[in-house]
Amino acid sequence: MTLPNDMNSRSGTILVVDDEPDILVALEDLFEEQYRVVSTTSPVQALAIIRREPDIAIIISDQRMPEMPGDEFLAKARHDTDAEAILLTGYADIEAVIGAVNKGRIMAYVPKPWDPEALLNMVGAAYQRRRLAQELDTERALLRGLMESSSDQISFKDLDGRFVRLNTSKAQSLGRDPDQCVGCQERDFVAAERAALIEDAERRAISARAPDEVVEERVLSEGGAQWILINHIPILDESGAVTNLATIERDITEQKLMEMRLRQADKMQALGTLAGGVAHDFNNLLMAVLGSLELASRRTSDDPRLARLLQNATYAAERGASLTQRLLSFSRQRDLNLQAVDVNQIIRGMDDLLGRTLGGIVEVRRNLAERLWPALVDPDQLELAILNLCINARDAMTENGTVTISTRNEAVNENQVTDLGSGDYVVISVTDTGAGMPPEILARVLEPFFTTKEIGKGTGLGLSMVYGLAQQSGGTVVIRSTMEVGTSVDLYLSRTFIDGSVAPRDGTETVVASPKMRILLVDDDQEVRVVTAAYLHEMGHRVVEASSGSSALEILKDNDQFDLLVADFAMPIMTGLDLAERARKLNPTLGILLITGYVDPNRIPEAYSILNKPFTYSELATRLGEIITDQERCVPESTVPVAL
Repeated sequence: MTLPNDMNSRSGTILVVDDEPDILVALEDLFEEQYRVVSTTSPVQALAIIRREPDIAIIISDQRMPEMPGDEFLAKARHDTDAEAILLTGYADIEAVIGAVNKGRIMAYVPKPWDPEALLNMVGAAYQRRRLAQELDTERALLRGLMESSSDQISFKDLDGRFVRLNTSKAQSLGRDPDQCVGCQERDFVAAERAALIEDAERRAISARAPDEVVEERVLSEGGAQWILINHIPILDESGAVTNLATIERDITEQKLMEMRLRQADKMQALGTLAGGVAHDFNNLLMAVLGSLELASRRTSDDPRLARLLQNATYAAERGASLTQRLLSFSRQRDLNLQAVDVNQIIRGMDDLLGRTLGGIVEVRRNLAERLWPALVDPDQLELAILNLCINARDAMTENGTVTISTRNEAVNENQVTDLGSGDYVVISVTDTGAGMPPEILARVLEPFFTTKEIGKGTGLGLSMVYGLAQQSGGTVVIRSTMEVGTSVDLYLSRTFIDGSVAPRDGTETVVASPKMRILLVDDDQEVRVVTAAYLHEMGHRVVEASSGSSALEILKDNDQFDLLVADFAMPIMTGLDLAERARKLNPTLGILLITGYVDPNRIPEAYSILNKPFTYSELATRLGEIITDQERCVPESTVPVAL
């Protein structure tokens, strides 16, 4: 007898139970070529075999057996196996057959004597049914495991929008158990407006026979927003017709917030570039104003009224210079004096300053961590940053509010904090109990000139300066705010392994006197050049002026007797740095001083000295003295500039 090809490779196990040994032998001969056959004459032993071998695929049992009838045996077997069952009977006992169907769940019964080919085909069909059932069970288990293990909300619907299957996560979002949702539509659980949006997206997916993706923004009851990525995926049959619709809903809030923070970081970088350009023009103007005022003051010492007017003008110009410095801090283009700092020591030393500035209308608390790591930061700018944060906190509160300054050590992992690499950081937190900020304000508070204060009450540069200081010090700023609760600003600073104690300062400044030199002054801004030249003339130096790098090079080619080149960094066509490098090729011993209103100090080689605009007479004199001192240490005595 030949079986179909798909039956030839079968190796399932058949359990044959009959109290007559001859019948067992006949059945074994019939099936053993295609299946593994296990046989017994005892239903009791058969139950033991079933418990021992759970992979039995088919049970063939006689009905009339002395220990127990076949229908009773199969009913007991159902406690341990879901194998397909066939009942053999030599009698037309309809009651036994009904019992076997109901209790033993037989798929068929075969009268004795049987037709071998018919019985073999019946067993083959039973085995195929058993295998398909196992495969279906496996697929169901895999699908169930996948759905329940996923944090995504997964559901399947029919074409009328009724749930066919859904996971626990989806059911919980609807406030139900999965069984309570099957057969229901989504509009039975959600608001009509949202249900309409869902049904529109489902219709689009079914009509297009292609996935429909939408990002839904939801407002949470406790405040804040949640973003959900929803994919409606049509399921097609072999003919391409849509039979069902699968929906996968994924919470992408963290990803969305990260994208928003990255966009904010890009915007801040662009604003920083803009701020640097504004600061450059500002500093040129302020250099001309402050320099002219200082020179005028030197010539009007006999007129007290005029001196007072000049002093008032100087104070106003210095306020403009202070604003410009904040812009440069924001744009990370200010030359900071980075050093190891004990942050707790800085904060403790600000008691009097904070008391006078905050006016006693708020309470200042400190929660300073013990064994705080030293931080790499400019101590002067750090004091200003903490002061700005405390002033902002005070302005956000009514009287009797509380400002808390705290410190902590924090080890940051990669991608844990936006715009911050992994490593160890010292964190300064300034927290207030004010009204808090809504998300649209929070997203802009670091922008320069953005302020929520009344006109004339704020420049909008306080937080920008703090952000710039943090960025230039290898850290960042993180702001958290909750309406009616308050705001917390975290200032991250890089940890350093150098001792962080800061030596007290006496407030005095030593000006290094310089011998008289022959100086080539180069600046494309005439007003700045006039003031700088006047400073140099008053110091006794001999000055030759040039308005561009190319004209300066022509002068140097004709005259190699200059001791020092003073050049503006930001000049068109040829920058001060380009000029310095070409000038050094013409005269290797030429001293170099670059003056700038905005350049990143990291772009200046260590071999060149730099002075930031606006500068004073004494600052210029001090820097010239430092340059000549360095030259005396580095060149032979015969090449040191001599007094004119």
